[in-house]
Amino acid sequence: MGSSVRNLPAVFRGLNAKELCQKMSFSMSSTVRSEILVDCHGSKKVVTLNRPKALNALNLSMVREFYPKLQEWNSSSDVDLVILKGSGEKAFCAGGDVLAVVRSFKDAENGKDCTMHKDFFREEYILNHLIGTFNKQYVCLIDGIVMGGGCGLSVNGRFRVATEKTMLAMPETALGLFPDVGGSYFLSRLKGNLGMYLALTGYRLLGADAFHAGLATHFVESAQLAKLEKELVSMKDVNENSVDEVIRSFEPKKIPEFSLSKNLSQIRDAFGARSVEDILSSLEKDGSEWAKKQTALLGKMSPTSLKVTHRQITEGSKMNYAKIFTMEYRLTQRFLADKDFHEGCRAILIDKDRNPKWNPATLADVKESVIDHYFSPLPNNTDLKL
Repeated sequence: MGSSVRNLPAVFRGLNAKELCQKMSFSMSSTVRSEILVDCHGSKKVVTLNRPKALNALNLSMVREFYPKLQEWNSSSDVDLVILKGSGEKAFCAGGDVLAVVRSFKDAENGKDCTMHKDFFREEYILNHLIGTFNKQYVCLIDGIVMGGGCGLSVNGRFRVATEKTMLAMPETALGLFPDVGGSYFLSRLKGNLGMYLALTGYRLLGADAFHAGLATHFVESAQLAKLEKELVSMKDVNENSVDEVIRSFEPKKIPEFSLSKNLSQIRDAFGARSVEDILSSLEKDGSEWAKKQTALLGKMSPTSLKVTHRQITEGSKMNYAKIFTMEYRLTQRFLADKDFHEGCRAILIDKDRNPKWNPATLADVKESVIDHYFSPLPNNTDLKL
């Protein structure tokens, strides 16, 4: 014991057991880095998603840390600009922690007192809604991977700055889910049925693609982001036009072309169809190599997810912003209670065999009554109402 005490740092020596425990507890907790970092520059706040080893994937603790801060800044006259970025060089935010959601649901089914599968989506959507209605300037530097929940943190906001490193996608139909986090709103409002195409296929928008598609508002080279951030936090007169002007001043003279430019007319013609089956028929009539690839790609997705997503995007185009999240929360709980989301997580994220066995296995076997149930109100007044 004496030897152990002598080996303790000087700051701990001479303390009794209780004091030693308190001191060590404080010391250990102070070294744990927050998953949400905030740097203050007067009226400007720079927020960093700080889970680089997990590609800054969003979890419930991050939602609960970020939301009250954003809510406070929204009502404060001392804040006029919020910048959001991801730590590390690979990702802005690679999505939500869906495996934790699935585990929570299964634990609850087995009698454990778990509500995370309800809490995560509910609180994430409340945060997404706040971002979409935020009354201060909100700038996301979407450098690197931006998927699922990362789109919710960024695309709902006013300014989204893509770079040549951006890889933006909503691949949920391959996971047996649907493009949520406000996707019903922002995807359904893209031109030329592009949102329906992105929602059903999960197509990856690389670099300037995100800008051309309309999911990013600006394109700046990655090497310029630090200078852009410095310029933004140094602004004296902050308003929508002045922030836009500063970001535009960093845009390159020539922005790379849209990788889908040659296919936009095909997307417009095929993906405006009234059903997934009609989209496939349209692609068959098209007959091009591109159309054949899209048909093969859609054939790998969950049939239930495809049908739900088609209806989600169609209905979302006519809904107001707040009601979008009521619909999406219903869908999350219905997917959790069904089979495909669990199977998609197994095949893509757990076993990684990338060979999901969807149930039902074909579009023809997906009953309209089941799809109607997905969109119906949740029981016991548990709908999310904003």
